[in-house]
Amino acid sequence: MFDVLKSLFSNSRDDSGGGLALDPEDPRLAQAALMFHVIAADGVIREEELARMKVVLSEKFDLSDDEFDDLFAAAKEADRDAVDLYRFTSILKKQMNRDQRIAMVEQLWEMVFADGKMHEFEDNVVWRAAQLLEVETADRIAMKQRVRARNDDTETGDTSE
Repeated sequence: MFDVLKSLFSNSRDDSGGGLALDPEDPRLAQAALMFHVIAADGVIREEELARMKVVLSEKFDLSDDEFDDLFAAAKEADRDAVDLYRFTSILKKQMNRDQRIAMVEQLWEMVFADGKMHEFEDNVVWRAAQLLEVETADRIAMKQRVRARNDDTETGDTSE
């Protein structure tokens, strides 16, 4: 009986498939769900946004393609089921220090600028998430400017920093 209940709350594939096992309190899931929420905020999920999300999460958590797919599917479902961003930010606040939370906001900006433009809904999601993560306005704006400048440099071919 316990195994049946446990499998209902687990997002893993199966024990033999080597899939990524995630529980609702997993900070990887919380980060991925916030990122998904940002890229979906404008109502259109673009290939560039998905690709950027995959790169960021795969590098950060050393994920294989299959593990990213598992995380993405779980994040999409968690975002759909969430009432608000607090569900995710509260998990991250417990497990991240100030610098890690600022870095998380920077990664959210990476999602915003992945398609080369910022939609006001995406901007608003990052603002709300930053507030819930207790990232100060100055840090949020600095991360926004950093990511925007990095993307501008990439688009113009300027790779010097």
